Formats: sequence, structure tokens, C-alpha cells
Amino acid sequence: MSQSLQTARIEMREAADGRTIAIVVIDHPPVNAGSHQMRSDLLHAFERLRGHKNIAGVVLTGANENFVAGSDIREFDAPPVAPHLPDVIAAIEAFPHPVIAAIDGAALGGGYELALGCDMRIATKRSVVGLPEVSLGLVPGAGGTQRLPRLVGIAKAITLITSARRVKAEEAKSLGMIDELVEGDVVSAAIAILPEASKAPIRDRGVIRSSEEEIQEATADALKKARGSKAAAAAIDIIKSADQLPIDEALAQERAASLETRVGEQSKALRHLFFAERVVSKAYSDVKPRPVRTVGIVGFGPMGRGIALAFASRGFSVIAAEASRELLGPAMDLFRKDVRALVDSGRLASEGDITERVSASDIDGLAPCDLIVEAITENMDAKKSVFARLADIAPDAILASNTSYLDINEIASVTARPERVAGLHFFNPANVMRLVEVIWTKSSSPETIATLMAVAKKLGKIAVPAQVAEGFIGNRIFSAYRQQCEFLIEDGAYPEEIDRAMREFGMAMGPFAVFDLAGLDIAWATRKRLAPTRNPRERYVDIADRLCEAGRFGRKTGKGWYNYQNAPGGEPDPAVNAIIEEASARKRIVRRSFSTAEIQSRLMAAIVYSAAEVLASGIAERSSDIDLALVNGFGFPSLKGGPLHWAANQPRAEILESIEAIRREEGTHRKAHIDIDAMLQSLLPAVA
Repeated sequence: MSQSLQTARIEMREAADGRTIAIVVIDHPPVNAGSHQMRSDLLHAFERLRGHKNIAGVVLTGANENFVAGSDIREFDAPPVAPHLPDVIAAIEAFPHPVIAAIDGAALGGGYELALGCDMRIATKRSVVGLPEVSLGLVPGAGGTQRLPRLVGIAKAITLITSARRVKAEEAKSLGMIDELVEGDVVSAAIAILPEASKAPIRDRGVIRSSEEEIQEATADALKKARGSKAAAAAIDIIKSADQLPIDEALAQERAASLETRVGEQSKALRHLFFAERVVSKAYSDVKPRPVRTVGIVGFGPMGRGIALAFASRGFSVIAAEASRELLGPAMDLFRKDVRALVDSGRLASEGDITERVSASDIDGLAPCDLIVEAITENMDAKKSVFARLADIAPDAILASNTSYLDINEIASVTARPERVAGLHFFNPANVMRLVEVIWTKSSSPETIATLMAVAKKLGKIAVPAQVAEGFIGNRIFSAYRQQCEFLIEDGAYPEEIDRAMREFGMAMGPFAVFDLAGLDIAWATRKRLAPTRNPRERYVDIADRLCEAGRFGRKTGKGWYNYQNAPGGEPDPAVNAIIEEASARKRIVRRSFSTAEIQSRLMAAIVYSAAEVLASGIAERSSDIDLALVNGFGFPSLKGGPLHWAANQPRAEILESIEAIRREEGTHRKAHIDIDAMLQSLLPAVA
């Protein structure tokens, strides 16, 4: 017997004792995302079954290799429409017979809350469960904050919910998030269990107690990692109420907080990034990529080793090459040391899984490679020499440069097949940072770009396509940010004041700490390369040059903008302040103090104006690509959705005034050549 609804179906089976078992199958391709139609169908299904005689119980499961992989986020910008998920869960809990959630695949967000509304949860080993709503600026709104503490305790619930962790089945079983792990067909296993099951809603259980110390520790850790997330803070308060309030009162508070965060700016920003990532993941997906199994890496310094680790950890075979065997031996030793350190810290499971995939060779040994990534020093002549040689050694391979700034069109010009050349720009450390810029030249074929986009996706990266330009997307905008920072210090601010202001804005790190981490010599080399073409009328600050001339290249030399010799995290250095003050005096600048708000206003104006230039010039294909690049590569706060999303939601008069002010600071006194107001207005429908 089968009774079909639009997103679910009811199947009837006979149990060993002669009673009937109902199987409710959620079938809403592609991943059974929760929707209004699904909620309506589930509620109707349980209403139909409620009057069925001789029933032993219900197995609730999902088709499409998932239980329910979260909610349809597109519904979040519209007013909630009944029936709501709490209504469905209430119907399951009030159902007179036991209901088993049979999970195979993902049960996330509202999907896991639905499972928590059942009397028992069983799962296959490939399943994953969790409440990741906080990652979208939301509070679980269908009982997750109240039912989970009754399974794992207050402290553990705080950690699981605020971290938005997706928990694999075996760990979920050990934590109590699911009741049984099963082999084979999960529905058959549930049918076998059901005749002996009893009605046992989680809401009727007591909360598993956590000590006050455990709760305080979990709270402090969660708030530190949340970095200002209103959803995380609200979730913590509601989770703590689980053993302080009657469950219906606590559930009402949870629902109110869920609806409040749903319309908040942080959730809109995070949902903007979610959809931006989905859009860019489909770029060039209509072009068939070439297969890539073996990857060559030329240049095995810190960046090359990080790139090798990124590829090897995702199953690619890697051949590392250096200019000479003498350089490659020590570099391989350092690579193995890097891998051992990751294993010792628990971030890698096995050293052998990585090192056995990475071999060493001279450049001639790269002939078997499908893709070769060049990661040598930022020198045009050196890169052209390498590419000319690679084009002969591996004529059918895709050749990609990891350059941060150089013109890849010029690099490609020395090869016989420039259509096979592009940029694959990783960010340091390459095995950690999610952003990769895929740079298309004037000759790059769609197949080449599609292949690099697909490879980056296999690496677990966010691949953002960009046109060849000085600094591409991220570094071009970051250079404008850097320049405005230098104007501020020459005018009267100090590095620690600017860093503090931008951390308060929400940046992961202050700019001067980032400069030191990246290495001051890289930007110095770029400034020297561009010096002959610099407009003499534009303002130029030479303080960073003077630091580099003194050998202060950042963390790697123990000194940069900060001193790291006695403080691993860096501390202000009077010697740097003296260089700053001397530079101001030399230009007869009367130094003054800056408020936090003024620092933030000037630096954000620099970022937004440069981002607008990048978009208007076609370097980036979409405004959302710029937001993704700055959030995932440069520590822009995700809670603000990226610089263009943030700017589109600010008072435009203030943004325009700030931009005009920084244009004057540059010394050109020219009007902005981009209609910023029109651009920001055009972004509003996409980010509302």
C-alpha cells in the first residue's frame, strides 16, 4: 500500500507479529531540504496514520541518500508560513505509537531537529548529524536547543550548537546524539527494532547535568570563537534555560530568538555568502574539465610546500621540483617536518598518507604531470624561463602560476600553447586558507579555467575567477587598504591603534599584524617594480620601505612593524615609532590622533572604493565574488557579509563622503571615476 504526497510517501509493511508498520519516506530532491511543502506533507502523513488501526509504529526516513540536509534557505527572507517545523515535531511526539528516525546521509539543522522529535534515532556509519544554524547567523528554531541538552548535557550542547559542527555517525553515537549504528539497509533495521520500541519523546527526559565549571568553560570558549555572533550568544542563553524553565516556555523563547535572528543583519550577511559560494561553485560548470591526477609543483619554499600539502591531502599525486637537487633535498626535509607537526597536533591522521603521495624530481621529471603549478619567487624573468622550459617538458599539461601580482599574459607569451596557461593563486598557508583565485588570461581556454575551478573544488577551496590585473582581486584591494593604513600612520596614528580599531570592526587580524605575517619584503618588491611608473603627484609613504631596508621583514625575521623577539604575538617597537615620527617630520606633517570610528571609516572607504574599481573594470565577474575573496582570503568579518554587501547596507551618503575624503588623501584631488552610488544601489536587491 502506498499513499503519495508531493514531497513524501507512505508505505505499509507487515511486522512479524502481524501488526502494520508505516514507513514515511521524505522524497524532496536533490537533498530533501526542508520546505513549506515538506512540512505540510509530513503533518498530513502523520494525521492520516493517526487513525490507522493495528499499527506498530512509524519509520521516518529519507530518499535521495539523505534524511533531511537542512532547510531551504530561500524561504528565510519571506515571512514564516504554517505549518512550522515545531508543529510537525509536536505531531510526531503526540503520535500514539513509537516513531523511529532512520538516518542514512545528512540529518542537519531542521532535519536533525526532526529526528530529535522521534522516539529513537538509528543511523548508518556514513551519516552525519548536527545543528549548524549558527553558521548562518540563526538559532535552531524547532527544539534543538532544548532536546539536545537532554541527550548530551548543557556544556556539550553549547559546544556543538555554537560551533555548528557536523558530527559523523560514530562520534554521534558515542555522544548520545543517535541511539544505534546499523549496517546495511537502515529502514530494514528500523523495521526489526520497531516492534520492541516504546514511546519515549526526548522532551519528557530530564536534562543531563553539566557542572557549573564545565558550562562556564564551554560558554567562554564558544563566545571567544563566535567573534561577535549574536546567534551564538542567544543560543547559549537558551541552551542554559533547558534545566531552568519548563520545556514549553523554553521552546517558546527559542522560537522567538530564531525568528529574531532570522531577520537580523548578521544572518542576512552569512546567507549572502552562502549563496555567493553556491553561485561561484557553478562557474564554468558547463565546460567539461580535463582529468587531473598528477600535479607538479615548481618551487618548494613555504608556499610550494603548502600547495603540495593541499593537493596530497586530497589524494593527488605530487611531484616537487626545484631549480637544483641541492635545494630540493632540504626542502623535502622541511616538508616532512611540516607533515609531522600536523600529525602531532592532530590535524592530520597519518604522515604516510601524505608523504607517500609526494615525490621529488628535477624539472625534467615533471613530464607525466596533468597540471604544473609554478610557485617560485616573484620575478618575471625567472617565471618566464620556467614556463618556457615547462612548455617543452610537458606540452599537454595545464601550466598555472601562483604569482600574486605579475602579468600572466606575459608569462604565457613564452609558451607554444598559451591557451593552457592560467593563474592558480593560493593564499598562505595554502593548505589552510580556503580562497584560491583562478586567473584567466586573454588566451586561456574555457577548458583550462574549468579544469582549475574543478581542481580547486576538489581541494575543498572556494575558487574565485578573476581577470589578469595588478594584484587580481584580493591583493589589489588589500594594496589600497595597505596604502590608506600608511597614510594614517604618517598622519599621526600608530600600528597598534589601527590594528585595534580594525579588530573591533571584526577583522580577524589587524592590518599591520597581517603585513608582518605575510612578509614585508613581498610588497616591497612590488613597490620597487612599479616605482618607474608611479604618478609623482600621488602621495607615497616610504615608512615600510625604511623598515625593509633595515631588514625588518616581519615575523620571519623577528621584527617588522612589531617586535617578535620577546613576544611571539608581537609587541609595539619604539624603534618603529621613531621611524614613523621621523617620516612625518620630514614631510612637515603635524601629527594628530584618530578616533576608532575615523580609522574604520577611512580604511573601509579604501576597501570599498578599490572593490568598486575591481568590479567596474571586469577583474571580478560578480560583486559577491569580491565578498567571498575578502572574507576567505583576508579575514574580512563574515558577519558583515564582505565589503560590498556591508557597504550596500550602510547609509550611502556616509560611504560616498568617506570615499571622496580618501581620494583627496591620495593627493590626486580627482573625482571618483566610478558611480559608487549607482553600484551600491544595484547591489541592494541581491543582499536584501
